[in-house]
Amino acid sequence: MAIKSTIYKAQLSVTDMDRHVYDAFPLTIACHPSETEARMMLRIVSFAMHADPHLVFGRGISTDNEPDLWQRTLTNDIELWIDLGTPDESRIRKASGRAKQVILYVYGDRSVAVWWAKNEALLQRFNNVSVVQISDESMQALASLASSNMSLQSMIEDGQLALSSAEHDALIEVEMTTLKG
Repeated sequence: MAIKSTIYKAQLSVTDMDRHVYDAFPLTIACHPSETEARMMLRIVSFAMHADPHLVFGRGISTDNEPDLWQRTLTNDIELWIDLGTPDESRIRKASGRAKQVILYVYGDRSVAVWWAKNEALLQRFNNVSVVQISDESMQALASLASSNMSLQSMIEDGQLALSSAEHDALIEVEMTTLKG
């Protein structure tokens, strides 16, 4: 019998000073058995960074033709495609052709260094692709906030995100480095 996804619920309060978004989003997140809590929390961080009522989670880590998060227009065009991890160049090329904007949140300091060295020149030809690296330290801190029912507050200013939880006495400043803007 296959192991089922674990369901997490989060009430995410977003205060985005950069985009002037001030809203609360009730989120239901399915965490695939092969997905870590840190990666699942990065999906929540990605949602907070691009919070919009039309932004939705993809069907999951095991679905090849969908991103981790995406936003579609009323005419079903893909406005925003967000992937996590270090996808291969062909997936990025396909996403770039399908979406107006593609954002990759990469993590795993050692693996990102190798991936970036291999793909940096290839990615320069895609004008609609951005790459942001999340530090290993931030990933570990994010994992510590994971619980089945979460109340999270995010504050975004000057492109930097701070995340806190009502259940934990911690404020996490997510360390993000833009590799390609």
